[in-house]
Amino acid sequence: MRTSTRTRYRHFAPFVVITSTALLLTACGSGSDDTTGTAAAKADKIPTTDVVSDITKDEAAAKLLPSGVTSLTVAVAVGGTPPGTTYLDDGKTLTGQDVDFADAVAKVLGIGLKTEQASFEAILPALDSGKYDFGASNFGVTDERRKTIDFVTYINDGQGFATRKDSKLAKITDLKQLCGLNVATGAGTTFEATLEENKKVCTDAGKKAYKVQTYSEQGAIWSSLQQGRSDIVMSTINGLRYAVAQQQGVKFLNEFHRLDVGFAFKKDTKLAPAFQAAVNHLIANGTYEKILKKWGTTASAIAKSEISPPELKN
Repeated sequence: MRTSTRTRYRHFAPFVVITSTALLLTACGSGSDDTTGTAAAKADKIPTTDVVSDITKDEAAAKLLPSGVTSLTVAVAVGGTPPGTTYLDDGKTLTGQDVDFADAVAKVLGIGLKTEQASFEAILPALDSGKYDFGASNFGVTDERRKTIDFVTYINDGQGFATRKDSKLAKITDLKQLCGLNVATGAGTTFEATLEENKKVCTDAGKKAYKVQTYSEQGAIWSSLQQGRSDIVMSTINGLRYAVAQQQGVKFLNEFHRLDVGFAFKKDTKLAPAFQAAVNHLIANGTYEKILKKWGTTASAIAKSEISPPELKN
């Protein structure tokens, strides 16, 4: 793991949540050496602690909003692995770390918040048109994305790998280790972009290029791995650590590239200063830590929020 002056050192806490998406469980089973029955018991433990309703408006942060802003629309992608956005058992109520942070910021700013669902790959392109005011779906801050998107950071996550336990792979430090393999990942993600941009490392080395297999749902990614259609998964560090703890026969390999994660806005947004102040207010008053503890992601804490910082380099 790299260090950064922008982030505190982290230790990884075990996740105690699991997606309510049946596919993930039925296709992949449990994730430690526990029995399937034990994993099913864990599925009931999606945290429901209320860490938002007691938050009060911060006038200093609210004054940074553009005049007349009283409500905003946020786009979220549903179906990811917790702590990403998923549903509670009622199949209607959205929950997840990004949902809590968006709701918390809205409370600090004293504004209403309308949540709309969209596919992950559709959210960023839709910001410029004004369809959504911002996106909250674990968007990593990259230099390429900063060309067209503004970010306000609230956690630090990044890219990692996982595979089946019977795989000889132990740690991915160079993408040339993927040559000749089938790599499953999410559509429209930084993982897909990283993989596509670096395919030449294999051909340049005289090796067979790896194949990138993209899926819109996390359940499909894990099914592909478990059924042997894929050899390895590239996804978020937090999501992978959670998923392998809930499934039999898979293992987390390693962190590959840490990234700051932020709320996403259209370029040159006037909302960024208010959101930055709101996140920093949450950090200062302790609510920020409560949200991370709820989702088992204290390892992703940042010391302060920033607006569109440069991409972190390993």
